[in-house]
Amino acid sequence: MRLAGKVCLISGGTAGIGLTTAELFARHDAQAVVVTGRDPERGAEAVERLGGNAWYLPQDVVDEDRWDGVVDAVVARYGRLDILVNNAGWIGDEQAQDIEEVELEQWRRILAVNLDSVMLGCRAAVRVMGANGGGSIVNVSSTAGLMSTPLFTAYGAAKAAITQLTKSVAVHCAWRRYGIRCNSVHPGLIETDLGDRVLALFDPDVDRARTAYLARVPMGELGTPDDAAAAILYLASDESRHVTGTQLVVSGGLGV
Repeated sequence: MRLAGKVCLISGGTAGIGLTTAELFARHDAQAVVVTGRDPERGAEAVERLGGNAWYLPQDVVDEDRWDGVVDAVVARYGRLDILVNNAGWIGDEQAQDIEEVELEQWRRILAVNLDSVMLGCRAAVRVMGANGGGSIVNVSSTAGLMSTPLFTAYGAAKAAITQLTKSVAVHCAWRRYGIRCNSVHPGLIETDLGDRVLALFDPDVDRARTAYLARVPMGELGTPDDAAAAILYLASDESRHVTGTQLVVSGGLGV
């Protein structure tokens, strides 16, 4: 039971990688798994799936005050916060993100959801973890932050910035002996409904787009939410006690 007694918070934890991670944390005996999201119905469904050690809190991750409210609520209920997974993200709508077409408002919104939210989560978590003996922060980035993304300029820029932010948070906390580790996970395209929507942006024929994408993946297959969740679990657990400021790429070899 790799998370026995741990109190965990996962933003964007009601679907996809976030929910799969929450389920894995629960199976590894976490004391509490708190998931956040904007849809209360999805939140209720997630809690039902996760069982008695789960709690849903509504959250818009770009709301600065709400981050402190969520973290304070967790500490008030459980006494501490041991693990934060900054998972919430958004690839954007159907508007073009190439450098000639991307609009400033669109750019700012994508960076807010994917980057500002991670900074706010780290800041709120460090405040309470540092005062309570430490913890682990895992920021979910993407292979989009490790290579050029000419069709997703804003999204790629945000995910790349998470890498630098993660390193800075890690070293800040290490220097101050807070006992807080901070690492990032970089999934490639994952076999989910969102993955299909991403493929459709490349080619309306999703099967053809998948074939073209897989031709670039050395291992020749898409990852699954379980693959990403397993990487997050390792970085969240005490097994990675001497690992901080690193990037764990889960992509079948793409982008490495």
